[in-house]
Amino acid sequence: MLYYLFDYFNKVLNLSGTGVFQYITFRSALAFILSLLLSTIYGKRVISFLQRQQVGETVRELGLAGQNEKAGTPTMGGLIIIFATLIPVFLFAKLHNIYVVLLIVTTLWMGTIGFVDDYIKIFKKDKQGLKGIFKVFGQVGLGLIVGSVLYFNPQVTVRTDTGKTDVFKVVTTTEAVIMPAPVEEKSTATTIPFFKNNEFDYAELLAWTGEGYEKWAWLIFIPVVIFIITAVSNGANLTDGIDGLAAGTSAISVLALAIFTFVSGNIIFSNYLNIMYIPNSGEMTVFIAAFVGSLIGFLWYNSYPASVFMGDTGSLTIGGIIAVLAIAVRKELLIPLLCGIFLVENLSVVLQVSYFKYTKKRFGEGRRIFLMSPLHHHYQKKGYHESKIVTRFWIVAIMLAILSIVTLKLR
Repeated sequence: MLYYLFDYFNKVLNLSGTGVFQYITFRSALAFILSLLLSTIYGKRVISFLQRQQVGETVRELGLAGQNEKAGTPTMGGLIIIFATLIPVFLFAKLHNIYVVLLIVTTLWMGTIGFVDDYIKIFKKDKQGLKGIFKVFGQVGLGLIVGSVLYFNPQVTVRTDTGKTDVFKVVTTTEAVIMPAPVEEKSTATTIPFFKNNEFDYAELLAWTGEGYEKWAWLIFIPVVIFIITAVSNGANLTDGIDGLAAGTSAISVLALAIFTFVSGNIIFSNYLNIMYIPNSGEMTVFIAAFVGSLIGFLWYNSYPASVFMGDTGSLTIGGIIAVLAIAVRKELLIPLLCGIFLVENLSVVLQVSYFKYTKKRFGEGRRIFLMSPLHHHYQKKGYHESKIVTRFWIVAIMLAILSIVTLKLR
């Protein structure tokens, strides 16, 4: 909202200095600072409110060191992340930008699903929470919305290489740069990491159907979006098992996505790096800055020993936002690398359950690959302190994020 106010001051009243709000970097910095302040200063008040409402975590007997001490710790702390993200976004972002709208919808949608799940666990005393089928319906519903908007909305375009020789001039503060003219069009193209000619169009999977196959690309694209949103949100949910793990690893991944978003939405940087130019996508940087600020602020209270847990309210929201960001910036194929922590946590559960069922059927007794799943509990069972586990997972997440960023030039 402040963006539109200062835009009016600049264009209509011509007030000196108000034009600074046109810069994404300036608004992103303000969003980050405000989000960090909101989550750290008002986070304590939210925690106190949750304590008065007796919104405490019910801890299962898992035989893990220090687990019983966590009983009664307030949960639903994801509300801190949601509000500390959305308030700066409403103030500093362009609210008519389709990507920002999608991210706001994702935050509210996944936050609502997680909130209902936590509410049932805490106030209805049902440890199972929201039935899994309803969670999946919610994730599929969001996937349908995101996939449909990205495919059908005319504001979602990419720059394509048409071989035209037209040029245009970009004037910077120091020089005028002559660059190829971008030709924007609807496309289901995405980026394949580590390959030189690294653009792949989902529509090509239907080329065997004959002429006009492009118009049916949504049959591939939308299910892919649904799968990614469901997988990443569940991965974030499984990772939220010990103090500071989900929030810290997510902040690292999102910072890497901020770099991808900024360069993909900037025609000069995208041309220099020879990557896909996505008009208007740079505005997502403001949202990401607010999101990172809220995650770091939340870590102030969620680091060991945690004063609050994010609950499904936070973890499902985090996963949904990361998935939509990656899809919107056409970097979804990087998710296994960028969100490698989520991936191994997911895989550890799948492998554990599958192997247990297989061996029980084969030998009459279920056997396990890990001492316990998800993976972070395996290391707890081995005797590692959870703060050491979290720190080492953060280090791995940093290395994966750096490797992901390197793919901009490593082909």
